[in-house]
Amino acid sequence: MVSRVGRDPIPTDRSGPGCTVTGGAAFHTVRVSSDRGERAPAGWTPPTTVSSTVVYRNNWMTVREDRLRLTDGSETIYGVVDKSDYAIVVAEQDGGFHLVEQFRYAIGRRSWEFPMGTWPAGSAGASTGTPLELAQAELVEETGLTAERWRPLGTLHGALGFCSQSFSVFHATELHAGPHRREESEADMVHRLVGEDEFRAMIRAGEIVDGSTIAAYGLLRLELHR
Repeated sequence: MVSRVGRDPIPTDRSGPGCTVTGGAAFHTVRVSSDRGERAPAGWTPPTTVSSTVVYRNNWMTVREDRLRLTDGSETIYGVVDKSDYAIVVAEQDGGFHLVEQFRYAIGRRSWEFPMGTWPAGSAGASTGTPLELAQAELVEETGLTAERWRPLGTLHGALGFCSQSFSVFHATELHAGPHRREESEADMVHRLVGEDEFRAMIRAGEIVDGSTIAAYGLLRLELHR
């Protein structure tokens, strides 16, 4: 047995003033019969956490070292980075996409990306905000754009081998321009609209290297051609 992802209609009560949430990925799990590939060994169970120690913490991330007990009774350690989940917005206009470019210190270069981000530490949104509200806030913060229609495309994990962080992807259309509200750390950010052919060429040329941006585009193409 394997699981596949299906889609249910989004309840209409998720729409808010000035915008409509339509279609998309209200994901449910469907069990289907399949003999594809290997299965987990008989008797295998997920590791149990014996202890967990925070070894580093700042306003943006926590690093912990967990001691795990495996199925055979042996123990090992596993390092995990915990970061707040974020939202990414595929803002589409006239067949093109709105991108932002900024310097990414960890890779030592500037990067073209879809607008994205997480709630500031300690903000009201960090404790009560929804993924859709976060996506709406990030779009206007980085580009000044607001959107009348929002379609959820799904939630993914970008580095699940060591990081618990996930990101929710939204498709925004029927856009309206306005002033951006960038943070001090985004002072170098620039914004432009590119056609889809140019967007794809930027991926092939290595100008777009952000994995979540490329994954978000893949979800959009799956949604529109399902």
